[in-house]
Amino acid sequence: MKKLLLFLFVFSITVCINPEKNNAAENLQAMIDSLEEGAVLKLEDKTYEGNIVINKELTLIGKANTVIKGDGTGNVISIKAPNVTLRKLTVTNSGMDRNSPEEYAGIKIHTNGNVVEHIKITDSFHGIYLSQAHDNKISYVEIKGMGKGEIAAQGNGIHVYYANHNLLSNNTIEGTRDGMFFEYGNNNESYENNISGTRYGLHYMYSDENIFKNNTFTMNTGGAAVMNSNRLLLEDNHFIVNYGNQSFGLLLLQANDNQIKNNTFYMNQRGIYIDQATRNTIEGNKISQNQIGIELWASSNEQVFTENLITENTIPAVTIGGTGETNFWSHEGKGNDWGNSFPLTDLNQNGIGDFPITYRSSLYQLIEDQELSYLFLKSPALAIYEKMNSVLMDEKIMFNDPHPLAAAKSKNHFLLIAVIGLAAVLILIKACYRKYYC
Repeated sequence: MKKLLLFLFVFSITVCINPEKNNAAENLQAMIDSLEEGAVLKLEDKTYEGNIVINKELTLIGKANTVIKGDGTGNVISIKAPNVTLRKLTVTNSGMDRNSPEEYAGIKIHTNGNVVEHIKITDSFHGIYLSQAHDNKISYVEIKGMGKGEIAAQGNGIHVYYANHNLLSNNTIEGTRDGMFFEYGNNNESYENNISGTRYGLHYMYSDENIFKNNTFTMNTGGAAVMNSNRLLLEDNHFIVNYGNQSFGLLLLQANDNQIKNNTFYMNQRGIYIDQATRNTIEGNKISQNQIGIELWASSNEQVFTENLITENTIPAVTIGGTGETNFWSHEGKGNDWGNSFPLTDLNQNGIGDFPITYRSSLYQLIEDQELSYLFLKSPALAIYEKMNSVLMDEKIMFNDPHPLAAAKSKNHFLLIAVIGLAAVLILIKACYRKYYC
């Protein structure tokens, strides 16, 4: 009898100490469970305790300071019914156990046709995890990871696993392992996302026919890694200052038939790095001020480089591991604009150089043999090394562009004429004005 009284006393004390926590957790899940199918639940401006499971179609709307806080042991929000909408929430504190068979996330989606927008996610293993979930829309989500010191200990910002036809737009991801990771995800579209401070900003594995447009990658170890993935469109993206050991703006590894168009690669260790890839088209890109503009391994075949602006890189392009003769530096009579790196004559002013550009270098062997050589590409010693090997005829052809472009110079020329003309008109108008009034 005494033991029973002691137990009741301890239990009552425990409930009295934590009444709010227990009730809050039960209340949010209980509120969701009590709703009718298709209902709208408007949450208050306060913190609700998770974890919660949504197993019916409904809309959950928060306010500026509405927080759903997990208990640190699982997914904070699990969506297990189709056509759920989450809007205006902060989600935090998922399980962080990377050895668990469950991939924990702030929001884990198992179903189709859901909308997640205007959400903030912190302190979670993955931010959002789409598991065999299709036709979902994820937009205006801010995901903040633990930063570069903890890259390996956490998951990805948005993880797409066996999930197709999803739309990911206007999301901001910072400091997670990979920003957006597609694993067996096909026909997904991503627009205007900003990703920084991650390992790979974008990572495709075994994912085909995806579209990735108008996204920005800054200060990642690697901008985008496309591996074993085919028929993608990467267009109008910005890969800026992605720097580190063996870093790159874009990596194509065993990736075939992809379209890389009108992107900007600026101040990366390597702008584009291509290995064991086939039939990719690199067209209309701006590749500028990288250590190496394009690094092409000879194991890659039938790449087409056309109408790119490749200028002001320490090394414009290098072919490693062979001659790379099966790749093409022009298409339908249009090569690339190499800026001021190579002298060009265009006597007939048709925008195409009168002679091919052939670039020879001896650095390919150094880069192939010694990884650390990337750190010294701007050293004056390497310039001397190149001169010596030039004299010794110990160079190889890195690329041959049979139809180099002068288009950018022509545009600048016309722009200069336009500016001078406009200035002349303004001076004339001003002179007439003074003459009339003076």
